[in-house]
Amino acid sequence: MSRPLRVVVCGTNFGRFYTRAVAAHPGCTLAGVLSTGSDYSRAHAAAAGVTSYTSAAELPSDVDAACVVVGGAVSGGHGTELALALLARGVHVLQEHPVHPDEIAACLRAARKAGVQYRVNTHYRHLAPVRQFLDAAARLRERRTLLFADVATSVHVLQPLADILIRALGGARPRRLSVPSDSAPLRSLHGELAGVPLTLRVQNQIDPGDRDNHALFWHRIALGTDGGVLTLADTHGPVLWSPRLHAPRDADRRLLTTGAGPSLDLPTTSVLGAATQPTYRDAFDDLWPRAIGVALSELAGAIEAGGDPLRGGQPDLAMAGWWRELMEVLGPPELISPPAPVPLAAAELGEVVPPAADDDPRGAAGTHLPPLASGPAPSPSQVSGYGPAAEFFDLAAREHAERSGPAVVAALAGIDTGHGPILEIGAGTGLITEAVAAAFPDAAVIAAEPEPAMRAILTSRIDAVPALRDRVSVVAAVAEDLELPDRLSAAVLCGVLGHLDASARHALLTGLAERLPPGAPIVVELMGLTEPVQMPPTRLVTRHLGDQRYEWWMSGEPAGPGRMRLDTTWRVHHGERVVREVRDGYHWFTLSVRQVADEAGLTCEPLPGLPYAAVLRAPLTR
Repeated sequence: MSRPLRVVVCGTNFGRFYTRAVAAHPGCTLAGVLSTGSDYSRAHAAAAGVTSYTSAAELPSDVDAACVVVGGAVSGGHGTELALALLARGVHVLQEHPVHPDEIAACLRAARKAGVQYRVNTHYRHLAPVRQFLDAAARLRERRTLLFADVATSVHVLQPLADILIRALGGARPRRLSVPSDSAPLRSLHGELAGVPLTLRVQNQIDPGDRDNHALFWHRIALGTDGGVLTLADTHGPVLWSPRLHAPRDADRRLLTTGAGPSLDLPTTSVLGAATQPTYRDAFDDLWPRAIGVALSELAGAIEAGGDPLRGGQPDLAMAGWWRELMEVLGPPELISPPAPVPLAAAELGEVVPPAADDDPRGAAGTHLPPLASGPAPSPSQVSGYGPAAEFFDLAAREHAERSGPAVVAALAGIDTGHGPILEIGAGTGLITEAVAAAFPDAAVIAAEPEPAMRAILTSRIDAVPALRDRVSVVAAVAEDLELPDRLSAAVLCGVLGHLDASARHALLTGLAERLPPGAPIVVELMGLTEPVQMPPTRLVTRHLGDQRYEWWMSGEPAGPGRMRLDTTWRVHHGERVVREVRDGYHWFTLSVRQVADEAGLTCEPLPGLPYAAVLRAPLTR
């Protein structure tokens, strides 16, 4: 968009998550909160630093869009009436589920008349684990025929389930449903969707005063093929791949469990993506606002495209149409009012393996999802957060490298290149690698970079310079797993150590010091983040290529003691229109180069010209 959308959030119950999502979205500005005007709602608006409104008529004329997070008619609320009033005023609307298909149709007609956009947000399909599942399901459909879908859900999240399942199976028709059978507390349906045989079990019970707390589960989906089963174990993950067992038989038809076989060396089940699971607190604090941010981006894209809202809303109509059929077949939910449940922790059932300290269970919007793989899930350190935006990396880093490259070369002056190679860890696209290798023509250089997309650029850069081809070796390894040579002449770690926890930093730096000659340099560069802070979306770089403008935005927030979550967004503009948006994110430990040196017992010399860099050396006498 040419400017951020001014967005009003309607409702302060679930709307609280929208308020946070809008405030954090780099393409939106929170313009107010519309509510009944209760003390809580006014306080909520005041805390967000915006005006509290009590009717659509009060909204200023510069409001662009509204998030209607008030129940519609199917929930006994007036959300759709509010949406229609906003649309009539020329305000784009994103409405939270569930919404009856007749209400959706009315809103789409109103949007067309007013020349604005209207979308339904089923929310859960935008969660990072669900998006990962849908991405894997699409790749699975490309490779194999779906043989069945086995699904379980709760009735209060049935409309989002309809949306997720239509997208997972690739369509809404042909479809059919059987008469349900009861096996309390579930009702079971059989049929097909998109031609795929379907078994659906629904907890058709609801506590009118406390819907979420009495659902036995939310969304569980298994898609079967002749190659294996893809499973979304829960709405918040994990996503599992279980390859099909097939072992050969000998001449006497005995199953062979040794030797070669199509699946004998495959893990029985692999976790795709994050190896650990978010807590419910993580879901509320991070996963849910991020999911709303994705829905906001979709609405902004529809606004920017300016197409016919009635045509653009057809997926919402198709989803809601199937949801209505499901509700009609299931019949009215049983009204319940059970006592407060007492959840069980996993440790009460057996031993729990604690997650790795660096593992990020939340996922980041915009990151590439791993392919269906038979191998184990990547370790946390292998998920760098740089892959999605690798194509833009040099646009941001080249200018910095023009300063840091000469400074790094100067810091390496006088090294004994005969003692061993120069090792660069986290070489990225090779901007520093090229400068160092050119400055030391007799040196062998090892450039380690774990991210495939970054490494592809690095490899091409080295290959393009004939003088470097015989001296620079590109290695695919994360810092923690890198096999260090027995001897080194120097080491360079720019933008690396903040990704590692204290024990990993200590092990790496002491390992390097042991392989270097006395007094040899370890050049380290960090960021200017020495403690966790709230960082609002900030534009760091603007570049022009041809008739397009590239903008790099960064935001951040505390993610625990001494740790931040950093998120970056690249936007590609053609004129005033955003034609692409790529996001990535990662965790970063906030510390200074002096702290890094002290952790490893190394001396620390500031690097002139680079405020967050230093030369670390092992003391001559230890």
